[in-house]
Amino acid sequence: MNSRFILLAAFLAPLVGFAEDLPVITGVEPQPLTAQVHRLTDALALLGSPLTKDEMDALTVAAAVADPESANAKIQAVLDPHCLFGVDINPEMRVKVVPGRAQPILVERGWATFLVKVANESGATSALNVYSPQAESVYSGGFVRNASDLKLRPRNGNAEPIKAADLWLDLQTFDKPPLKATLSGLRLEYRLVSLYSRDAGQREATLSVDVGQGTQDLGFRSEMPVLFTAKPAREIELRVHDEHGVPTTGSFLIHDQAQRVYPSTAKRLAPDFGFQPQIYRADGDKIRLPDGNYTIEFSRGPESIPETRPVHVDAGTSELAFQVRRWIDLAQLGWWSGDHHIHAAGCAHYTNPTEGVLAQDMMRHCLGEDLKVGCNLTWGPCFDYQKQFFTGHEDKVSQFPYLLRYDIEVSGFGSHRSGHLCLLRLRDQIYPGGDSKNHWPTLGLNTLRWAKAQGALVGPAHSGWGLQPIPEDDPQRLSPKNPTRTTTELPNYIIPPFSGIGANEYIVDVTHKLPGPDGKPTPAVDFMSMVDTPYPWELNIWYHTLNVGFRTRISGETDFPCIYGERVGLGRSYVKLPPKWSYEDWCEGIRAGRNYVSDGFSHLLDFRVNGAQMGEEGSELRLPAPAQVHVTARVAGHLNPAPNEEIRQAPVGQKPYWNIERARIADSQTVPVEVIVNGQSLGTQRIAANGTLQDVVFDVPIEGSSWVALRILPSSHTNPIFVLVDGQPIRASKRSAEWCRKCVDQCWSQKERTYAAAELPDARAAYDHAREVYDRLITECTAN
Repeated sequence: MNSRFILLAAFLAPLVGFAEDLPVITGVEPQPLTAQVHRLTDALALLGSPLTKDEMDALTVAAAVADPESANAKIQAVLDPHCLFGVDINPEMRVKVVPGRAQPILVERGWATFLVKVANESGATSALNVYSPQAESVYSGGFVRNASDLKLRPRNGNAEPIKAADLWLDLQTFDKPPLKATLSGLRLEYRLVSLYSRDAGQREATLSVDVGQGTQDLGFRSEMPVLFTAKPAREIELRVHDEHGVPTTGSFLIHDQAQRVYPSTAKRLAPDFGFQPQIYRADGDKIRLPDGNYTIEFSRGPESIPETRPVHVDAGTSELAFQVRRWIDLAQLGWWSGDHHIHAAGCAHYTNPTEGVLAQDMMRHCLGEDLKVGCNLTWGPCFDYQKQFFTGHEDKVSQFPYLLRYDIEVSGFGSHRSGHLCLLRLRDQIYPGGDSKNHWPTLGLNTLRWAKAQGALVGPAHSGWGLQPIPEDDPQRLSPKNPTRTTTELPNYIIPPFSGIGANEYIVDVTHKLPGPDGKPTPAVDFMSMVDTPYPWELNIWYHTLNVGFRTRISGETDFPCIYGERVGLGRSYVKLPPKWSYEDWCEGIRAGRNYVSDGFSHLLDFRVNGAQMGEEGSELRLPAPAQVHVTARVAGHLNPAPNEEIRQAPVGQKPYWNIERARIADSQTVPVEVIVNGQSLGTQRIAANGTLQDVVFDVPIEGSSWVALRILPSSHTNPIFVLVDGQPIRASKRSAEWCRKCVDQCWSQKERTYAAAELPDARAAYDHAREVYDRLITECTAN
């Protein structure tokens, strides 16, 4: 619960009440009452909404009155006009609510805060709870639940439906310092309640109060209907332009002086998401704000420089203009960003009544984050509703170079228990034999077989889940997301538990080839997903499989809004493409490995080894014999000058998993660029993460066929360039081959039970094939 509230100036002035005066409470010890009132006024001052000088002077005079009853009466005379209602708690702890004198005036899309007068005959020291069926959090039968999930509200033995249209109110009580979280037990004290109105005009709400389950008055006197009048907010047009002055869409984070977010997250409708503080608005869009002072943070993705601006809203405010400033523009350099794993339904999204959001809503978010490609994946929740939007082509909301397309994540059905799968570039979204998600294969390889026959681009999602390198004696070893006792060594040789939903079955599937659209064999897995799980968990299995000759690529994802709900594009792939390209081309760039993954705050461009370029001509460099190779790239990073210790000191298993702040060297504004050969760092250069492009050069020895990559860990990582010496395949590590072989058995021990009986023969054959492949690779690898 947010601890800051606005107390409107109009509310603070003495008002003509809508009820009789609240009764004066007698028999109160003046010293604790004065102390409580002092904390109350401190809270109002802290929130930027102090009482008037005359009122503060009156309280000071009252506190100095010698007669206790006279002093208490004077204090109540100052505060009671600001009370929306009074609460009486009788000796049996039954609660009764009576109207106060404050006029029930709210502000459209703004907050109004009222005092609550509490006469506590019982001496209760529990929390004072205030609810409304018209608010997001409602009270029913002694339990608090979410209004959007509440179907019926019991009353007098009958069930009254709560309609979504009735949820126009947000309600919060203030229970943070300098006030206490609970009642003090004093005979009299004052509390604060804040109300937010989604709408303008007159609206009725029922307010209910209790001090714990079973304390409501049996005659429903603990409820009070109130007719509110919400004054309209001001309509403000936004002018939003990119760095070239072209109209665009940006991200806006709006706070008032009390640090409340506007519009309220509790009352948002798509395209605004209630689980995010920011909103996305295009040039010409309008927002509504009450009069007052605000801070607006404007940005457009990680390549932009955020702007923070104070704004005053009054009768003269009709327009606000913003323009993007960049520290880098990757598209101008030929690199096009995309997030291959976002969702329009499930997790933090709405599931009822709309079963997710529409393509135009997700497109707005991609535009506002300057994310060129959004792969909108339909999965278990709301599958049957969302499947209607699949076309097998770019969605009609796409506006080049911003492309959105619906595809599939196998999650919540089928083979998901052996590892979720991202299926991109599908022609048909429904596995043969049904029309939904309830008949899909439980063996991931069978799903991949169907997808590859269509020419799909495929890979495991959120790769690290289940692959954390935890020692075998850890009692929580099989917990899917156990972050304890994990190592950051790469590569490491701990056998993971294979108990999760990441790239688990990958250790088997990578050994297979499957028929493509033309019937020719093609690798069963094209890419592994990176950036949205802890980097040692993701990278370790990839490094080991590269070490024995497989050529799986990597691609960046967010898994929005499941792993990350903050924004789309927290994990990205930057693909090198010509000026005119399509979604198909972007996917093909990932299949070819013509991309790097990034959190958007560091970049590894034009990576070459002896002139051979990543993603071109099979990413291969051929040498007749061992030699030293020349590695070049252009790199850039952007770090704030001051370190963010919260991120930098966070455990590797705690979000954000990939973030350039974790790469910062000491307190400097520099980060290390490493050249990686067969998983080992063979050279490091420091670069200033000040937003400028800089050249890096490495000369490294290649003793035998190897893979080479660059990384700024954990912020960005290139795909490999494969250096083949004397035409030999990569067999860089016998230990890696042995690790892979053991992992097949470990994966089988966890996943055998997840396969349907009819598919067990296929599963056994798939795993036996993997065992045979790794056994052969062990004999072919000579170096440890």
